[in-house]
Amino acid sequence: MIAEFAVNNKILLATKVLLFMANYGRELRVRMNIKKKEQVEKAIEFVKRIRKVQEEARATLRKAQEEMKQQADKGRREVEMWKKRTE
Repeated sequence: MIAEFAVNNKILLATKVLLFMANYGRELRVRMNIKKKEQVEKAIEFVKRIRKVQEEARATLRKAQEEMKQQADKGRREVEMWKKRTE
C-alpha cells in the first residue's frame, strides 16, 4: 500500500502530472486527523518511509537506465557523414 501511494503521488517527468491524476482525474486525498501528537508522529514516520522508498526507486531506475544505455551503446557504430552532391 505504501509503495502504491508513493507511485500514485509522484509527478511523472514526461507529463508533469501526478500518476493518480492521470489515472483517476483527481488529486490523491489522504484522510488523516492530525490533532493528536501520536498521529503527527506517525505521519512524520510515514513521510520518512515514503522518501526512503522514493530514493531507493530513483537509485534503482538510474542504475537500470545506465545498464540499458550501456547495452544500447554496444550495438552502436559511428555514422558516416554524407555530403550533399552538387550538380
